[in-house]
Amino acid sequence: MEKHEKALAKHPFFYGLDPGLIRMIAPYASQVRYDAGQMIYREGDEASQFLLIRHGKVSIEIHAGARGSRTIQTVGPDEVLGWSWLFPPYRRRFDARALELTRGIALDGKRLRQKAAADHRLGYELLVRFSRVVVERLQAASHQLLDMYGKRA
Repeated sequence: MEKHEKALAKHPFFYGLDPGLIRMIAPYASQVRYDAGQMIYREGDEASQFLLIRHGKVSIEIHAGARGSRTIQTVGPDEVLGWSWLFPPYRRRFDARALELTRGIALDGKRLRQKAAADHRLGYELLVRFSRVVVERLQAASHQLLDMYGKRA
């Protein structure tokens, strides 16, 4: 099994994914590294990839006007970063900053979108898995807004 296939198959985000689909995804994977404090992306940037985090921590942040940047969620090992590559207009909705040395597997979202359009089984699996991520991020943003501007019931 090719090294990216093995790493993808082991990552919880792809748990239970058909090995044939893992083989289809693996050519679009590459190893990445971010140093502590390094910006991974900024809100408004083109969203062309996502990251499976293997080691480290990343702060997902939103700009809160005069209050500056606020962390809405921190993600770490065995989690995924970046869902905007899957949904038009393919722009980042948050900032992401490495809090410590972070290593992971980046996947080429543009090419995976094309592959998913051609293979609906892959498209369905990606959509289901990333829908969970979107819901988590929106809930985290909602909780952060409540903490900033109001009280939770």
